[in-house]
Amino acid sequence: MNQDTETTVKKDIQPRLNGWKKQVTSHSLPEVYSTINVPKSGSFWKKLFAFTGPGLMVAVGYMDPGNWATDLAGGAKFGYILISVILISNIFAIFLQHLSLKLGIVTGRDLAQACRDNYSKPVAFTLWVLCEIAIAACDLAEVIGSAIAIHLLFGIPILIGVCITVVDVLVILFFQYKGFRYLESIVAGLIAVILSCFIFEIVISNPDVFPILQGLIPSTQIIYNPEMLYIAIGILGATVMPHNLYLHSSIVQTRNFEKNNAGKKMAVKFATIDSTVSLFLAFFINAAILIVSAATFYSTGYQEVADITDAYKLLSPLLGVSLASTVFAVALLASGQNSTLTGTLAGQIVMEGFLNIRLKPWLRRLITRMIAIIPAFIITLIYGEKGVTSLLILSQVILSMQLSFAVVPLVQFTSDRKKMGKFVNKPWLKITVYLISFIIICFNAYLLLETIKEWFS
Repeated sequence: MNQDTETTVKKDIQPRLNGWKKQVTSHSLPEVYSTINVPKSGSFWKKLFAFTGPGLMVAVGYMDPGNWATDLAGGAKFGYILISVILISNIFAIFLQHLSLKLGIVTGRDLAQACRDNYSKPVAFTLWVLCEIAIAACDLAEVIGSAIAIHLLFGIPILIGVCITVVDVLVILFFQYKGFRYLESIVAGLIAVILSCFIFEIVISNPDVFPILQGLIPSTQIIYNPEMLYIAIGILGATVMPHNLYLHSSIVQTRNFEKNNAGKKMAVKFATIDSTVSLFLAFFINAAILIVSAATFYSTGYQEVADITDAYKLLSPLLGVSLASTVFAVALLASGQNSTLTGTLAGQIVMEGFLNIRLKPWLRRLITRMIAIIPAFIITLIYGEKGVTSLLILSQVILSMQLSFAVVPLVQFTSDRKKMGKFVNKPWLKITVYLISFIIICFNAYLLLETIKEWFS
């Protein structure tokens, strides 16, 4: 073998030694990569604080306005029985987000970069298109949720509220240039607002504790009741968000930890704690929406309430507390704004990771927001508030459809010993996440068939 051939073989084999077709050529979100220092020594709590933040930003996607429609419908129609579905969805999310953060920490790649490095160009391009559609659908939910909240709080028509949502892009992105900790602090503050609002709502709605605890236990009734199953799958699709898997694998890399096995093990440990605690916080908020809906509407004969605007109008009269509706709308606005912020990063990560193209964040965000605003504007103009609600539900169906295309690559990569080394998924975890993937694929196939039936019936 001559020297040139030997060199070619080495070039061909070397990148595959760690299981990837290509080496990492650039860092995810390079402007904030490794900008937050992690103490090499110090207490458990000091290290945990250094890693706290990405989990909260991911948790935002699990309490966005798209969740509200499914949670409200579930509580109003079926009482507390679907709390178990929210819990199961949250457990799925905890496992999947753990895989996501582990992929980012161990390989130095976000999920988009990993897909680009591992798959052929046509496959990677297809995954990118699907992911962009999902992000646009998610942004659509944020636009509609924020516009509805603005309308409810200030009486501004939803059509104008949709246009106002363009402005929040520039306001929020201003803080991105201040540093990543500023973004995390804003997210934490808005989550605190949402949490406070729903603690207030739960207190004044005075739900029965025993049915709530009973609702945490899965019931076979969910499977055998087609309408209940449809809403249950909608809750799953609205809870486990595909763009969060791309987001989390990137933003964990903002921490400056030692890039050896010991440093990575420490990073995975604390990032998982951050993620798990944050997702249980999201579970409480999602469950609270359903509980308030069940206590207020299901028990008073308003089972058909599934519309955010109708819920707002009925909360104060039914509960006898004038602030109930206002607090509900404030939480919705905070939810929409929080989701807007994390959607910005997800869009940037996906485009840069799949295409290796960098756009300025404000431009990338503006493009995504305009894609969401155009259909929201047209539907509002033609069909009014009811059309906007239907569009909100459709956005969740789209997100649910795309979920499998993010979950399967994630599970595949983190189960590959060549790619993950000693951090590869253990056998019990591998079985668990493949089972979760199978359930998600089956549920999404069912949801797609039911949606098609509904369109043609």
